[in-house]
Amino acid sequence: MKRTLIALSAAGGLLAASATTALAVGHPAATRVFNVKSYGATGNGSTIDTAAINKAIAAASAASGGGTVEFPAGKYKSVSIHLRSNVDIQLDAGATITAASSGFDAAEPNSFSQYQDFGHSHFHDALIWGENLTNVAFTGSGTIDGAGNLKTGNISSGQADKAVSLAVVDGLTFSGITIKNGGHFGILLNGGNHVTVDHLTISTASDRDGFNVINTANFTVTNSNIASSDDALVFKSDFALGRTYPSTNINVSNTTVSSTGNNALQFGSETCGDFSDAHFSHITINEAGKAGIGIVSMDGAHISNITYDNITMTRAATPIYIKIGSRGRCPGHPGAGTISGVSITGVTGTNLSDNGSFTSTITGLPGHPVTGVTLTNVNLTVPGGDPASDASINPPEKPTTYAPRDYGTRPAYGWWLRHVGNITFQNDQVGFAKNDGRPAFLTTDGSAVKVNNVVVQSGSGSPYDVGFFSSSGSSATGKSTTGAALRVKTG
Repeated sequence: MKRTLIALSAAGGLLAASATTALAVGHPAATRVFNVKSYGATGNGSTIDTAAINKAIAAASAASGGGTVEFPAGKYKSVSIHLRSNVDIQLDAGATITAASSGFDAAEPNSFSQYQDFGHSHFHDALIWGENLTNVAFTGSGTIDGAGNLKTGNISSGQADKAVSLAVVDGLTFSGITIKNGGHFGILLNGGNHVTVDHLTISTASDRDGFNVINTANFTVTNSNIASSDDALVFKSDFALGRTYPSTNINVSNTTVSSTGNNALQFGSETCGDFSDAHFSHITINEAGKAGIGIVSMDGAHISNITYDNITMTRAATPIYIKIGSRGRCPGHPGAGTISGVSITGVTGTNLSDNGSFTSTITGLPGHPVTGVTLTNVNLTVPGGDPASDASINPPEKPTTYAPRDYGTRPAYGWWLRHVGNITFQNDQVGFAKNDGRPAFLTTDGSAVKVNNVVVQSGSGSPYDVGFFSSSGSSATGKSTTGAALRVKTG
């Protein structure tokens, strides 16, 4: 397999591009080394090194058998770097690619831009971009730094809003590097296949999104840390490429995520294509301004066979949020999609943020229920503090919006369900930090909702613990934290 490695070496030695070989990280074949300083890069932090970097990339991509494009330790100031196939980017300790303040490539035209926002619709307005690629990688221990020069909103001529932007890539690796100050996106990936991510750090808490994974299959993340202010690690399917690709075989493990103002782990909101077979295990969520775990189908997507196991969560405004909406922002304005076959096991949520009593929520639409969700050993301690009168609240339907806050205060403090079927809670526990007069569980328009062997904290003034309204085939067993039997109300 032809591969080329772009390396940032801590040693700083100058290697001749025509004669040196190196072992590409993760690949058994020795590959030639193309040192960017051999092509005129200075690494002095002030000279724009883009032309030299792009020459080295072009040479490495064209080399028979692949090679290494090496950045010795230094600070390589640059505008838009053009990634090519069979190129690995290795950033070793002491080497940083840093964004200049202006002079980036313009956003390319996109006739499908009406289906998603500006940032998602364009790929060339980035510090590093590539499209229609095979066999590329970013490896090592160096840094890609937007340096405060990548924008988070609308851009002007010569500006960029992404650190790394990739469209239609088969064979992609991120390993060991750090991406920070990414602007709108630390990484925007659309149309990926066979993607491996390990020991990646993304630090965009002062910017926006961490890692947007769009229309991507065969995707694995391990041992990584992603921190953002907007979506941290998010899976989407938009129409920026003029089509959708299957989003399937997704695996994320031993990873820490946080979002100061949005979702930590999220499907959506862009959901033109389907998602299936996604598995998350041993995840630490340190903060989520919206949902800790979020699954929304807003644009007709069918989302199925999604599992979460061993999740630790703190400072999440809404611990778990599952919703079917009907925005239809895709060609043909598709109707409501489906969410089914979701398993959430071994979740511990403590020190959760209030921000408006955003109870964990599972909700579909009338005639379009969320189905087949199992929650086992999910233990949540929410802020609480609402009066018993809030149990009579009937939140609006909100079919075209996706944020948890849009429902306002829910009529239950632990779990609020509406338009659902075949939902099972097994050995779960829910309590509050401050007395709450609402029930722990409330379901409206549900069928076969089973609340089995749960433990709930009963609030002073709360008339019941579990409520089923306009629901059939539902039942509840368990006890309160005082040992009393559950108080169940139907209607």
